[in-house]
Amino acid sequence: MAKLVKLHRSRQHRMIDGVMGGIAEYLGWSPMITRLLFVILSSASVAVPGILIYIILWVVMPNASASSYR
Repeated sequence: MAKLVKLHRSRQHRMIDGVMGGIAEYLGWSPMITRLLFVILSSASVAVPGILIYIILWVVMPNASASSYR
């Protein structure tokens, strides 16, 4: 049976506030690869700055709880 993972800010993979770590846990990717892809895509996008997207995700994504990792 597949493990159900909810999107949340990570407790285990934090650099700033766990946003990219949480996305990496949700997708099953490496947190470093997720951060690197985010920086590359943010640098390539002129229309919407990456920092704005990060701040929106930081506000919208819930913080991980103990039950998030069960």
